[in-house]
Amino acid sequence: MCILHEKNESMQIIVVMGVSGSGKSTIAKMLAEALSILYFDADDFHPQENLDKMQGGEALNDADRIPWLDKIGAAMIENTSSVFACSALKQKYREQLASAVAPEKIIWVYLKGDKELIHQRMLSRNHFMPASLLDSQFEALEEPKQALYCDIAKLPEDIVSWLIQFLQ
Repeated sequence: MCILHEKNESMQIIVVMGVSGSGKSTIAKMLAEALSILYFDADDFHPQENLDKMQGGEALNDADRIPWLDKIGAAMIENTSSVFACSALKQKYREQLASAVAPEKIIWVYLKGDKELIHQRMLSRNHFMPASLLDSQFEALEEPKQALYCDIAKLPEDIVSWLIQFLQ
């Protein structure tokens, strides 16, 4: 089940957020396809240095994320009817993204889940972010106050179906 926290009436950009392995890309792709709007994966905006750092088992810090968030914000300005899969773990990261287009133009979808379930998912996928960095993701996570909260234990189809009903 998804739990609503503050519906955003002027939705233009949807950001599907959460820790690595929570299903952001899966849900965001499915949602964008269902709504017939563009999909972007924030991982595609990382500079090679960030990818190398994570592949080496080192967590990103705030300084690493600033230029990455700037690139995502620029893409939001150019693509105001879109879905982004982006961790957006801290409130200040969400504020930086929202400032690019205005906070009222973004609806946040938070994929919330159990660390053990997410760890198992991470072990079964081929991704640059190793499962060993999951603890650092949860340490950095500041749950959003204004978002649609979705339980990742549900099937992706069920999550997307609920989101579509809410958004339309």
